[in-house]
Amino acid sequence: MENHIIHKLPVQPIAIQSNTKSSNIAKSSNQSFSQILEQVTSKQTRLTISKHAGIRMSQRNITIEPQVWDQIEIKVNEAKKQGVKDSLVLLKNAALIISAKNNTVVTVMDRQETGSQIFTNIDGTIILD
Repeated sequence: MENHIIHKLPVQPIAIQSNTKSSNIAKSSNQSFSQILEQVTSKQTRLTISKHAGIRMSQRNITIEPQVWDQIEIKVNEAKKQGVKDSLVLLKNAALIISAKNNTVVTVMDRQETGSQIFTNIDGTIILD
């Protein structure tokens, strides 16, 4: 008869990781679900301006009013829902390349400069005149 030896391994508990981000939001306040949802989604939909874009805006003296930024954010989010990853946003005075995927303004140029430019890797265009 053969001798079968079974090696027993020590039993170790499985570490359970919790999603601290969501639990912190829920624990920190007595807000309703809709208020928490609004907070989370508003953080994700705000555009950030890359360092490069900020430098270009100051070099070219391009200013964009807050209400125009709000319109841009709304349209970029709509485009993102339709599958757009990188978009060209045309304004009266400026053109912006925005990564909808990352909610980041990649670069900014004066609208007059756009006449001689070729834009590649853009899968959506937003025109706000």
